[in-house]
Amino acid sequence: MTVVAQDIGLSLPEASVRVDAPVAGTVKSVARAFRALEYVATRRDGASAKEIAAHLDIALPSTYHLLATLVESGYLVHLANNARFGLGYQIRVLEQGLTHQLEVPKAIQDAIGHLHAEADAAAYYAVYRETEVVLAHVVDSDRRPRVRVLEVGFHEATHATAFGKVMLAAMTVQQRQEYIRRVGLRACTGKTITDPDALEQHLAHVRESGIALEIGEFQDRIACMAAPVRTPAGEVVASVAISFPKALFAKHRWDLERAVRHGALVANRALSAR
Repeated sequence: MTVVAQDIGLSLPEASVRVDAPVAGTVKSVARAFRALEYVATRRDGASAKEIAAHLDIALPSTYHLLATLVESGYLVHLANNARFGLGYQIRVLEQGLTHQLEVPKAIQDAIGHLHAEADAAAYYAVYRETEVVLAHVVDSDRRPRVRVLEVGFHEATHATAFGKVMLAAMTVQQRQEYIRRVGLRACTGKTITDPDALEQHLAHVRESGIALEIGEFQDRIACMAAPVRTPAGEVVASVAISFPKALFAKHRWDLERAVRHGALVANRALSAR
């Protein structure tokens, strides 16, 4: 089978190039498709075929074949007016599916809602999902809105977020070391802990105190606090958290800690009642 670039409406000079299909079903081709989607997602105005080819470090003819497949399946759209590619609407189906799969029980939703009201702040609920720590529920605040990137499905910068620190602290040393080797310790701000030994000491304090705190480690102007949610057997399975303006945090620190600890207790009871 061959694919002609015009078949997907390309108007670039290279549109006359015929593209031989790569070997079907290879893992490499799937990985390339995902990398192409991720790259396009980072570009506000989409990306051209040449840009995508350069990013993937593959020939332009192979790129056209990949793009044709993604356009046909709805994961990309060809923006003919500027000869670029943008995300397709099928991406929305994946997003909705992830949100549905991460949906938490009503009792947990209520617990996070109560935490939001008590702290007068955005509130969060994070869980383990296989080897990741992911936000599963968020209750936003009109007065003190959530951190913009912290939405359902967020699973990055675990070492820099309070809810992530709770979950890291509950891992075994081996699990934690493997996790850090895989994802790294990227600096989100100048205050992010990026040294493994320093992080290990910090997490020991989290385990001892039962509370995790970060002030300006994830975003400069934001402070976050979190506490563990446990099963009746004492196993940490989730964390509750709030975010708060850093400039106001010191004034409200102890009230916020009481709210977070109480929120974790309510969530514990909700899990125990299931």
